[in-house]
Amino acid sequence: MRIVVIGGSGHVGTYLVPRLVRSGHEVVTISRGQRPPYQDDEAWRDVQQVQADRNAEDADGTFPARVAALAPDAVVDMVCFTADSARLLVEGLRGRTGHLVSCGSIWRYGPSEKLPVDEDNATPPVGEYGTQKAAIARLLQEETASGGLVTTSLHPGHISGPGWHAIGPVGNLDPGVWRTLSAGEELAIPGLGTGLMHHVHADDVAQAFHLALENRNAAAGGSFNVVAPSALTVRGFAAIAAGWFGQEARLRSVSWDDFRAGTADQYAQTSWDHLWRSQYVSIERTRAALGYHPAHEPEDAVRQAVAWLIDHGQLDVARPMVA
Repeated sequence: MRIVVIGGSGHVGTYLVPRLVRSGHEVVTISRGQRPPYQDDEAWRDVQQVQADRNAEDADGTFPARVAALAPDAVVDMVCFTADSARLLVEGLRGRTGHLVSCGSIWRYGPSEKLPVDEDNATPPVGEYGTQKAAIARLLQEETASGGLVTTSLHPGHISGPGWHAIGPVGNLDPGVWRTLSAGEELAIPGLGTGLMHHVHADDVAQAFHLALENRNAAAGGSFNVVAPSALTVRGFAAIAAGWFGQEARLRSVSWDDFRAGTADQYAQTSWDHLWRSQYVSIERTRAALGYHPAHEPEDAVRQAVAWLIDHGQLDVARPMVA
């Protein structure tokens, strides 16, 4: 197939594009900038790269025509964040391509009431990001159900891997958490430390997109969760992460008010957003329909991220990671 990947040099595209090239597909990427992918791969030499500002072209209505003009058999949309943007693309591709696969998020679901969360038992989303991702998924399903464009939406958890900061043990991106754990110092955790986070390695997300593209009939009109085989609690995550540095986690439970008082505002809010949702998400539908088998446990995905940051001088820790 000739496949256009919108946002192809991002976290997932870094792994997806080489997968597609090695499978014999012709790949075109559309990205706003010319930043390199997070991992080098000689497969990128065979990729046509197009530069475009989607936000600007959505505003003047020209972006869908740009994508359609590339004559794709399938389109992967990694960077759609509003239902209006999704609707424009669907209308521009209807009758002009065979399959649109869009990247959603497990934040299309609200705070957990029953675990694991599946595609049918979730609470309504909370916040603009999750609300828009849920609206996009509904729009795509309705489009296919009505006999229009064949679509699929995939919904990853907290995408992790080498090259960028991953959501850490207290549910935020505070680099100081890693120094605290690596030094064996006391870490304040909000509540009892039972809140859940569900990560996924970027290459496992790429696997799911690859499977959806190559199994169009099974994926058509579907909405699928894409996460690691297990989720992490705050306490468990902190214990595992401290062990990477030969330490035992020293944890102190505090109230949310005290946690906020001792944490920078943006990090405290990110922690609340993740831990209040406390999501553990089922991949049974994705396994059964697409044959998805994630290769990475969540702690493996995060450890790779942390090791890369340390090796590249982007994370200050008190002692090196143990083998």
